[in-house]
Amino acid sequence: MTTMTEASVREFKMPDVGEGLTEAEILKWYVQAGDTVTDGQVVCEVETAKAAVELPIPYDGVVRELRFPEGTTVDVGTAIIAVDVAGGAPAAPETPTEAPEASTAPEASAAPEKKPEGRQPVLVGYGVAASSTKRRPRKGPEVPVHQASVAIQTELNGHGPAPTSPAATVQPRPLAKPPVRKLAKDLGVDLTTVTPSGPDGIITREDVHAAATPAEAPAPLVAQAPVTAPVAPTASYDAARETRVPVKGVRKATAAAMVGSAFTAPHVTEFVTVDVTRTLKLVEELKQDKDLQGLRVNPLLLIAKALLVAIKRNPDINASWDETNQEIVLKHYVNLGIAAATPRGLIVPNIKDAHTKTLPQLAQSLGELVATAKEGRTSPAAMQGGTVTITNVGVFGVDTGTPILPPGEAAILAVGAIKLQPWVHKGKVKPRQVTTLALSFDHRLVDGELGSKVLADVAAVLEQPKKLITWA
Repeated sequence: MTTMTEASVREFKMPDVGEGLTEAEILKWYVQAGDTVTDGQVVCEVETAKAAVELPIPYDGVVRELRFPEGTTVDVGTAIIAVDVAGGAPAAPETPTEAPEASTAPEASAAPEKKPEGRQPVLVGYGVAASSTKRRPRKGPEVPVHQASVAIQTELNGHGPAPTSPAATVQPRPLAKPPVRKLAKDLGVDLTTVTPSGPDGIITREDVHAAATPAEAPAPLVAQAPVTAPVAPTASYDAARETRVPVKGVRKATAAAMVGSAFTAPHVTEFVTVDVTRTLKLVEELKQDKDLQGLRVNPLLLIAKALLVAIKRNPDINASWDETNQEIVLKHYVNLGIAAATPRGLIVPNIKDAHTKTLPQLAQSLGELVATAKEGRTSPAAMQGGTVTITNVGVFGVDTGTPILPPGEAAILAVGAIKLQPWVHKGKVKPRQVTTLALSFDHRLVDGELGSKVLADVAAVLEQPKKLITWA
């Protein structure tokens, strides 16, 4: 791999486009070596453990080198593309999407670098930031202007801070995220003595662990060898009869989350079979309503509304378990998750503040959520903060299931296939549209009575949709 040393070359590093992610796979390059790029232009699409995200470049210039081919999984902080910015104003070094705690570097006490006219900081995956935060310089010994200029230029060229005289040196506060600072405090590690390995000089958890036990730091690398070696034994692998698919991206994250949830939260699942004939009739009537024209109107819409009504009547179901503080966290809002099967695996985006939405607003949000998920454009933010979830296994012809809770949620409702079945209706056996609902819940938070009330309320609304008016 070629190392760029010219002052005009800028290296763009793989950013952390989600909360605490450590790697991302390069799905597609939109540029090639020799192409001209501008500040904010999307140069590639990457897939994290949560979603596919497009990355804009923060430089103007000519692409010198693509460091990795498509399909490669790259660690956060690794340079993925080199851009020659010769002939233009020097570009500011990229900043991580997740800003660390406010800190003062040696450059903070000198004259800040002036950005080119009309240029704004870019938040990777989210567009241009509305504004940037200005910090008041820390009081301290003055640094000569010419010396500060040399220090800044040296930093931009990738050679690290320029040496200064003892009288002009200002000790910077180490860059680290709050969880890393807490870890260092717990392990008794002085962050000023830690050598950072993260992007832009940020100290990572691995750096802290290495500083706490430097002699034992290499041990995990040795221990990994016997674990990974047996995964694909060459002798027994028949390429003509087997296909091996690497577990990565969304599927890898889903697997880890499901294992963690299944073996952390004590799951209980209850079932109820309900006549939803009246609900299906209401769906057909709503499709003709002018206020819902062009919107996604289907049984899932009314099932979602029924669950929101049940949560309103039984608010304790909308909670989470805080293991660290040994507390039950009651949520006064509902971020309604909808499990969606995509080519990249199962994802659970959620409708923010679903409890405040009218039926047309809920229909619009459902339509946008499903369309975005199918296109693979669901953002990481859309999959964070869910409080309760619906999974519609009925679309696959399945009667019902025992769903696993998304991490951090107390309940998930599974909806089975709606089928025409013989049913006792008004004392006579008649063909009716019937489905089976299953509610899984965290038994630490939800006892049998509460879980049963919620499930019974959802069933009652679907059997008698007029309760949407009397109970809402």
